[in-house]
Amino acid sequence: MFTGLIREMAKVASLDNDYLTIKAEYSPKIGDSVAINGACLTVVEISKDTFSVEMSPETQNILAMENYKNEVHIEPAMMMGDRFEGHIVQGHVDCLGTISAIESNGNSTDFFIKLDKQYSKYVIPKGSITVDGVSLTVNEVLKDSFRLTVIPHTIKNTLFKTYTIGSKVNIETDMFARYVYNMFKGNSKEDISWADVDNIMATY
Repeated sequence: MFTGLIREMAKVASLDNDYLTIKAEYSPKIGDSVAINGACLTVVEISKDTFSVEMSPETQNILAMENYKNEVHIEPAMMMGDRFEGHIVQGHVDCLGTISAIESNGNSTDFFIKLDKQYSKYVIPKGSITVDGVSLTVNEVLKDSFRLTVIPHTIKNTLFKTYTIGSKVNIETDMFARYVYNMFKGNSKEDISWADVDNIMATY
């Protein structure tokens, strides 16, 4: 389990034969779980100043592999008693999103991210979402995309500074949104809107 708060921008030493080797200040142990760009991966090798994780073909097919070069976001798994920040992140990437627009907005920048309708139903206005492992708040949900407002500090200290229109990113929707949506949908074959969920909950 993770929080979506990036603990370090680490360097990619190599990606060879399904092994991703990371140079970082963080020193994990064999078997530890580490979120790298939001994907929960297991440490299989360690050396003096690097550690390696193994990435299966299925994992690589799901992830935005173009972002696993130069720098990556890393976050160690939470430990019992850790301070809880961000939101609950599983490290299970749902899908890829595509940066469709970037607009300056005063002292912040709006990023519009397009994603498949299959997953957009789990994106809620003012809800949480994880983009390449970064916990963010959804400001607006549009027909086929959503809008994030990102402050300069976050841009400077994450991969957001490298994103351009067309960039692919790992997306993990909010775990609770997925559970609530499917709980209220039940066996119905029709989509249910979040307004429907609000109306149902108002009857309790």
